[in-house]
This record gives sequence, structure tokens and C-alpha cells, in this order.
Amino acid sequence: MIADILKDYFPIILFLIIAIGLSIAFIILNIALSPNNPDPEKLSVYECGFEPFEDSRMEFDVRFYLVAILFIIFDLEIAFLFPWAISLGKIGLFGFVSMMIFLFILTIGFIYEWKKGALDWE
Repeated sequence: MIADILKDYFPIILFLIIAIGLSIAFIILNIALSPNNPDPEKLSVYECGFEPFEDSRMEFDVRFYLVAILFIIFDLEIAFLFPWAISLGKIGLFGFVSMMIFLFILTIGFIYEWKKGALDWE
């Protein structure tokens, strides 16, 4: 019984061993052969758009979080369009109308946030 299972899954196990081995080999080759010449421009701050500060308890502007939350909300809602588009032929007119209502509400929410100035950056 175990021999049959191993025979069936041997190609998958072999593929995983080769993939892991190649991944480790490429990482080791990259570390060993890549040049290490740091430049002040490469080491400069680029993620946040402002210089690092001494106090880690400095207050951030709430707009950073507001824009991030709005992006996540609208991005996740747009993710509902992919399964809908794939199954549109099966769900028919009811699915189409329900998605149009969903998109209408999404558009109203986007316009509301735009008019409130939540997307403006000063």
C-alpha cells in the first residue's frame, strides 16, 4: 500500500526536491558571485518619502492610514469581479443585475470619498 502511494507521488516528490535544491543553489550563487559595492544613493530612504526620525513614537498623519484602508477596501471589492466574470454565462440575468447593483454602490462610495477629499493629498 505504501509502495503504491510512493510510486504515485514519486514524480511530485522528485520535482519538489529539484525545485528546492535549485532555489537554494541560486541563492548561494547570488550571494557568492554578486558584487557588494554599497552606494550612498542606494542606502538612502525611499519607502516612506521622508527622512527617518529619532523618536519611534512620532505621530503619523492619519491620511496615510486612510488612503491605505480605502485602497484595500476598493481593491478587495474589485476582486469580486473576477469570479463573476468567469461564471456570468451560468448565473444569467439575475447575476448580471446583482453585479450591476454592486458596482453602482461601489461607484457611489468612490464618488462620496472623492467629494469628501479623502483621496486628496496635500
